Amino acid sequence: MQDIRNLDNEHLLNFLKDNNEPLFRAKQILEWLWKKNVSGFEGMRNIPISLQKKLAENFCLVKLQIVTEQKSVDKTLKYKLKLHDGNYIEMVLIPSGKRTTVCVSTQVGCALKCAFCATGTMGFIRNLSAYEIYEQVFLANELAQQQYDSKVSNIVLMGMGEPLLNLDNVCNAISWITENKGFGMSPSRITLSTVGIKDKIKELANKNLGINFAISLHSANDTKRKQLMPIALNNSLSDISNSLVYYHAKTGQRISIEYLLLAGVNDSLNDARELSIFCKNFPVKINIIEYNKHANKSFKPASKERLEEFVAFLMSKNMLVQVRNSRGKDIDAACGQLVDKS
Repeated sequence: MQDIRNLDNEHLLNFLKDNNEPLFRAKQILEWLWKKNVSGFEGMRNIPISLQKKLAENFCLVKLQIVTEQKSVDKTLKYKLKLHDGNYIEMVLIPSGKRTTVCVSTQVGCALKCAFCATGTMGFIRNLSAYEIYEQVFLANELAQQQYDSKVSNIVLMGMGEPLLNLDNVCNAISWITENKGFGMSPSRITLSTVGIKDKIKELANKNLGINFAISLHSANDTKRKQLMPIALNNSLSDISNSLVYYHAKTGQRISIEYLLLAGVNDSLNDARELSIFCKNFPVKINIIEYNKHANKSFKPASKERLEEFVAFLMSKNMLVQVRNSRGKDIDAACGQLVDKS
């Protein structure tokens, strides 16, 4: 049976026509599904019972199920969520002062197998639907109010999976998240992060969604990047640079560069120099990220001295740099640690 949330407006209108129902019911139904996130057709209080029954006979309405909750010493929360087909994803809530950020997954697993990331060890299982992405935000907002007495203020598409390999569903979800008839959040509070897929970056640029954009670069040296990230075999730094120039020209937005500092791998002053050269072609903000250990990986975080030298060099080149402290490391909720261990 088809999930009703996968119907577009045209097909919903056709269903109402075929069942001799007034077309204004479509707007009411969509409001219950997306703005109010109703859990069952019987909860659609302004819909006649006869239509509720017709909907239930023809469509299903499946919800995400919380399987486990883990709380970090820094108050970060990680949730394991069960999908309708028995697969699992993880979602993370991160409180920080007056802000509460939810880290959302876009795929079950990931096909890209970045050397430093736990999610890639799962392989790719499937894309999430637009609603499965959207419902994480809605669910996170309810949980944030319960746990922190605060609504979700920011969304990062940085959980399990590569968003640009599920672009249609991601963009559909963003549309519902930002529209008043859905979650109603400003696109400026949403950040999409990618490992860098040249054609998809341009496709995203053409949509001009108004969201923030980040690329996980991790090295501005082609040889090193290919060793760390297999996707770089078909997406050279030159390709990525051209795509980012295009993205900036289309959107006018500053691009965030995510750089995971690994001891003895990409933390030298020469690595910093290569990064500064790469970033000359478009306005950037560089986020330096510490490596978060996970099972079966031999990488180590850069030393404090190397980190300081690296950052100081970039700042001497008048670059905007921020060192991002990982949250939720003790519950495997930090960057690169999300994985279904069941």
